[in-house]
This record gives sequence, structure tokens and C-alpha cells, in this order.
Amino acid sequence: MPTIDLSYPIGKFLKPLTIDATARARFVDQIAETPALIRQAVEHLNDRQLDTPYRPGGWTIRQVVHHVPDSHMNAYLRFKFALTEEEPLIKPYNEADWARLPEALGGPIHYSLDLLQSLHERWVACIHQLTTDRFKRTFRHPEIGIVTLDEQLAMYAWHGRHHTAHITSLLAREGWTHRQATGA
Repeated sequence: MPTIDLSYPIGKFLKPLTIDATARARFVDQIAETPALIRQAVEHLNDRQLDTPYRPGGWTIRQVVHHVPDSHMNAYLRFKFALTEEEPLIKPYNEADWARLPEALGGPIHYSLDLLQSLHERWVACIHQLTTDRFKRTFRHPEIGIVTLDEQLAMYAWHGRHHTAHITSLLAREGWTHRQATGA
């Protein structure tokens, strides 16, 4: 049986060499389905399970659920800046510090699940209005360099699947089922 890298259960992000209309449509579909997949993975978990790290030294499931909309809000805003400005310099954020804020450590997850759903609906609506040439627009990330919207799209399609896999792989390893999560 192959060993799963608990940090990267679906593998590290690999930037595609090219992104065509088929790949772009797949990435948009993956972004669109992320909120439902995360909600489905966590909907029956109790607080003890939500407060379990997905790997030794990693964030808890609760922190992951709060992190995804934090990260995807930043991605959405980067899209908007790139669409309305010429190669804007974006501001990175310290995701580890954000994950240690009180609402990420102990807040109810339904706020973040609802936020993620609404955010992705809006983001996908924005993406569907773009012509192919608009995906070539760029922003400048101070730590990464120049990023196209196509690359950002691919990255966040991966990012949603990456964090969903953190949750689902922990559930599988722990043998947590709906019955166990609800205490039935």
C-alpha cells in the first residue's frame, strides 16, 4: 500500500504548462464544487472531531474549514484587481497567523461554509463572463512574481481539492462515519 503524504494528499500543486478551454472548464468546475465537497465532508462532525489536526503538527479540521474561504477571498480579490488594473501588486497575508485567530481556532464552521458557498457562486459567475484573452491578465505577487489568471484558476482548483483531501483523508484514517460523528 503506498504511503500518503499527509501534507499533500493529492500531491503538490504543479503549474500547468498550458491551459486550454477544456482545462479551464475543468478548473472552474472544481472551484464550483469545492464548497459542497467541504460541507459534505464536515457536516456530521462533532466538536472533538473538528478540533482534530489532519496531520501531526497540522491545522485542525476547523482551522482548515475557516482557512479555505480566507484564502479564496484573497484569490477572488486578486482576480478582480487583475481584471481592473494593469498588473497590480497584491498584498500577501500570513495564513498561519490567520489560522490562529480566535474565530479560526474555535468559531462555528457554518459561517465559513456559508461564506465559501456564496463566494464561489460569485467567483464562478465572474469567471463565466470572461473571454479567453482575459485569463492572460496578470498580477504581481511579491513572493512569487507574475501570475496569470489562468494560473490562479488552476492553483485554486487544486487548493480546494487539496484541503478537502486533508479532511477526507483524516476521516478515512480515523474510520469516522456519519454514525460515529453524530453519536448515533
